[in-house]
Amino acid sequence: MANTGIGLRQIAVHSGLFVATFVTCMMAGAQWLMKDPFVIENWTFGLTYAILVMLFLASHEFGHYFAARWHGVDATLPYFIPVPSTFMPFGTFGAVIRTKSPLQTRNVLFDIGVSGPLAGFVVCLVILIVGIVTLPGPEFLYAMHPNYAAMTEIPTNGMTFGDTLLFSGLRWAFSGWVTLPPMNEMYHYPFLCVGWFGLFVTALNMLPFGQLDGGHVLYALLGKKQHAIARGLWWILFFFAILSMLNLVHVLLADSYADTWIMWMQNSFDPLLGRAIDRAPWLYQMGELWIFWMIIVRFVIKTDHPEIADTTELSSGRRIVGWIAIAILIISFSPRAIYIVP
Repeated sequence: MANTGIGLRQIAVHSGLFVATFVTCMMAGAQWLMKDPFVIENWTFGLTYAILVMLFLASHEFGHYFAARWHGVDATLPYFIPVPSTFMPFGTFGAVIRTKSPLQTRNVLFDIGVSGPLAGFVVCLVILIVGIVTLPGPEFLYAMHPNYAAMTEIPTNGMTFGDTLLFSGLRWAFSGWVTLPPMNEMYHYPFLCVGWFGLFVTALNMLPFGQLDGGHVLYALLGKKQHAIARGLWWILFFFAILSMLNLVHVLLADSYADTWIMWMQNSFDPLLGRAIDRAPWLYQMGELWIFWMIIVRFVIKTDHPEIADTTELSSGRRIVGWIAIAILIISFSPRAIYIVP
């Protein structure tokens, strides 16, 4: 039986991190609304955003926590991770719990791994639907961009959130009711911004690597086959990351340089690269953020899930839930994540 005692020092640590993360999320929410996040009076502008972010993070982590407790696995309360909005525009790097006792069976591994993404996804879906049905009129956006009022179309440049199958489906489902803002203005709307961020975090966690939730789920479903799938996906994402780096090189080589070696690249290598990019530009734009994530996976998270001795097959109900979780990854995943449109 797990030790359920939680000391005052632990409560103080978890509470302090919760409060600090709530504050950094308020700052981020104010910044999304184009308010100075370093003016304390502006933090109230980010209150809705902060409440929604913390609701999502808590639902995800407590999904893991209660599943661990159900199985008698000793687990910590969530550690929320605050980050100033100047370093991370969402105000947080998420939250984690730590299990203190080993997961001995595939059933336990599966239940703890899948519970967080499922709980977080449900909360995100509710947040998105509420945000869509309560979407403010165009005056909300005009208050932040007065020049848009005189335009026939909203500009599509600037920082842009990547689209997903779920977002596209919701846009179609509610097309007769409301018109969603473009993905480069989505972050001004707290419900839509948190809904997108939550789906992004859920998809990252459900990638089938090592100690990520998706790694737990896929290993519980398929055993050692997870290793081959994870390694294959890693190479695919790494391939797209390299292509995006080549696109960046192409952009940089467009400027004039006096360096002989760079001039040689401009005259010999870059024309061939430019023709390849012109033929399939989307192919060179899908991995802009993946290079960093793939390095973290390779050296920290690892691709292969640690093996466990239990080889018991999951029940049919758990297998159905597992494939539903993988479907959630597919509809929540955005290949380009966040990118800048010139």
